[in-house]
Amino acid sequence: MTNVRNGDQIVAESFLEVRAKLLEVAATLDRIDRACETAPLEDGARSKRELLIEATKILLSEEPSRAERLQQLFSRKYDTDWRQQLGITEA
Repeated sequence: MTNVRNGDQIVAESFLEVRAKLLEVAATLDRIDRACETAPLEDGARSKRELLIEATKILLSEEPSRAERLQQLFSRKYDTDWRQQLGITEA
């Protein structure tokens, strides 16, 4: 028999852990922003920061499948030539 938890149980069990993760994200963004006051981000770092901001927008949305949309945001686009690009040869 599957033990299905209700929303109250999930919040009670996960609140402190999720709160800590959110604080870590906020602190990281604060550190990035403070560092940018003295030197701007290079293109690669700026793109990654923008991905983090986009991820927070997904988290705040009311639309379903936030985890799936985050995974897609951070995933590489499929390339049929992926083996060659990653230097993988067939055995």
